[in-house]
Amino acid sequence: MDVNELKQFEIFNKLNDEEVSLFKEKMREITVPEGENFIVEGDVGDSIYLLLKGNVRINQALTLSMHKGGLDNREKAIINLSANLRPLFGEMSLFDKEDRRSASVKAITECHLSQLMKDDLFAICNDNNEIGYKVMMNLAKILSRKVLETNQNVLKLTTAFSLVLER
Repeated sequence: MDVNELKQFEIFNKLNDEEVSLFKEKMREITVPEGENFIVEGDVGDSIYLLLKGNVRINQALTLSMHKGGLDNREKAIINLSANLRPLFGEMSLFDKEDRRSASVKAITECHLSQLMKDDLFAICNDNNEIGYKVMMNLAKILSRKVLETNQNVLKLTTAFSLVLER
């Protein structure tokens, strides 16, 4: 993993090589075997991951109350992502009051990731206000886009549900 590779990730938009190097020094590369979850929904989130190589599937639990008093805990695949999209994971737990993961992420193929611990990310941002501002703006854009996508999905689901109920 080099600085130029990291600069392709949206979190580092508008940062120069020296600024990205501050984060690179704190990151560690990990390999996740095919089929393994490296983020589990509901777990405490203490880091973000950047997908360098491989393919992943994001899943969320569909916990529903059943008529007989039990729970249906099946998971729903939300999206498959490949490294060429330069996705990052775990950013939502950075700002959740309980630091909980909002979804699970499973390696579809062997994956190479770069992990940045939450404390290191915030320490760099706190010690370097200009860098911190840029990174937080980038994260705000990422999170805003995800909220808009979620809103669209809820609207589609609500519309479909209303059409079914009208029949």
